Amino acid sequence: MNKFLYFLILLLGSLGFASCTETKEDLAEFGDWQNRNETYFTNIYQKAKSDTNDYKIIRDWSLEKGVATSPEDNIVVQVLNQGVGSGCALYTDSVRVHYEARLIPSATYTSGYVFNKTWSGDYNLATMHPATLRVSALVDGMTTALMHMHIGDRWRVYIPYQLGYGTTTSTSTSIPAYSTLIFDLTLVSYYRVGTQVPSNQAKPFIGWIED
Repeated sequence: MNKFLYFLILLLGSLGFASCTETKEDLAEFGDWQNRNETYFTNIYQKAKSDTNDYKIIRDWSLEKGVATSPEDNIVVQVLNQGVGSGCALYTDSVRVHYEARLIPSATYTSGYVFNKTWSGDYNLATMHPATLRVSALVDGMTTALMHMHIGDRWRVYIPYQLGYGTTTSTSTSIPAYSTLIFDLTLVSYYRVGTQVPSNQAKPFIGWIED
């Protein structure tokens, strides 16, 4: 009886430990991860090339004056909602955004494991609270997307690992190496110091641009 109780305690303890670490990657879930991610991004890139109404292919911001020579020099964007705001954020700006970040689909996470999110429950602009980020502090793929978004845009952004966390596991998020990142991203506003208000007002405007 004592041995059975001892075994039961160990079993329950192991289950508790598993529940605490279930968000971490395991080999069975992420086997052949590099190849799977490269194939996934190549497929979405090819889809975007044939469906220019709903998708955009945007060259990495650091190559704006260069030439994109391969798919991974770009991000792919699926337009979920087109905003009406004018202008786009600059590299030196800050932004307020809603986002949900996930990996590509896997055995357990058939819609992709969500590793970060700014809202809970349903997507509802009336109740959600945006996060504030510096455009220059993000991975290249996110920076690229934000520098092309208008206020009110909601995009699904596909970022190849070369423009994400690269070939090493992210220490801050435990995202495995070679991960394609998929963001549901909405631009709420951006902050630019010294932006001029309408010509009838001489003073520069310092604050958040929301339309």
